[in-house]
Amino acid sequence: MSDAMQTVRLTQVLDYQFELDFGDTIPRLLADEPVPLGTGKGPSPVQLLASSVGNCLSASLLFALRKFKQQPGLVSCNVRAEVGRNADGRLRVLSMAATLQLGMPARALEHLDRVLASFESYCTVTQSVGAAIPIEVAVLDGDGVRLK
Repeated sequence: MSDAMQTVRLTQVLDYQFELDFGDTIPRLLADEPVPLGTGKGPSPVQLLASSVGNCLSASLLFALRKFKQQPGLVSCNVRAEVGRNADGRLRVLSMAATLQLGMPARALEHLDRVLASFESYCTVTQSVGAAIPIEVAVLDGDGVRLK
């Protein structure tokens, strides 16, 4: 990603539904609050935040592996965002947990120790969000063995 400014335009469609416009070449997305506030016809802001963290971690892991010319198979990621009340009684994202899974067993990949030690530090979104919200990261290989 470049150092350039990133812009997203949000336009209210109906009640709590907003159309997210990322620019000419990217399809627009409908975001919505869950029931009872909204209708749940699109991802919520919390889901969008969690998906941004997961996408950035997945891309960083893939990039780090490919730097060593490794082909990890398809990478997947599950992100759980814990929403609760802060000391002032306001709803906040209290923590997140991301579990990434490689498509290949660890034994088929080289330099995993170096990759696992560094990939998170290159994740722009996770490092930014993680300054305010604790984010736990786990990495599993293709056999489900926890590597980190």
